[in-house]
Amino acid sequence: MIKGQVIFIAIYVISDIHGEYDAFEELLAKISFGDEDTLYILGDVLDRGPNPIKVMRKLMTMPNAICIAGNHEVMALECLEFLLQEISDKAIENLDQVTLDKLVTWQYNGASTTINEFRKLSVSEREDVIAFIQDFSAYEEVSVGEKEYLLVHAGLGNFSPEKDLSEYTIHDLVWDRGVLGEKYFDDVITITGHTPTMGIPGNSHPGYIFKLNNRIYIDCGACFPGGRLAAFCLDTGEEFYSSTHR
Repeated sequence: MIKGQVIFIAIYVISDIHGEYDAFEELLAKISFGDEDTLYILGDVLDRGPNPIKVMRKLMTMPNAICIAGNHEVMALECLEFLLQEISDKAIENLDQVTLDKLVTWQYNGASTTINEFRKLSVSEREDVIAFIQDFSAYEEVSVGEKEYLLVHAGLGNFSPEKDLSEYTIHDLVWDRGVLGEKYFDDVITITGHTPTMGIPGNSHPGYIFKLNNRIYIDCGACFPGGRLAAFCLDTGEEFYSSTHR
């Protein structure tokens, strides 16, 4: 980040890009994202928007970007190995029911743009994308000054204060929204995506970052009409937004 003529090293969080490459580039420019800054992506890079693979390959060139898995990456990984091969009548005939069901579920959740871009890549490029997604973490714990943050895609499903973070399943972390605004910790701020803020009951500013009970929701519906992509700075608490999606 650049403030005036002073270079300020900062840590940012963005979630649910959903293939909105132009909004992502716009937001990186707005925060003056530099080589010394750090960016955490809270999952759901893929699907719905027009350029999910383009966004993913952009992230592959950014060593200071740390990616956390979302439910759309989990669905993709269950299907992309099948898409490495040439899709022939024989390949479809040999498709097992479990994989078919996963493909149908993924397609229902907006996979078409991801599949279309993925199929245009060479085999080696496809393998690189899969390997990159496989390295996404389940969550990240970040300390900034005196503040402690937990970064996770959906939240802590089946939450219990007695549970260690390692005890939560992938489904708990990437799918289960749990109880809206449920307070997890007194001394840790939990930041999530997954739940578009425009749909949060009682939110006086739908489509903008929402805070409640040491929770920060940053999925501002970038791929939906009236939504936008949001970035939150862990150092300063500043909020940044792309242009509104039309």
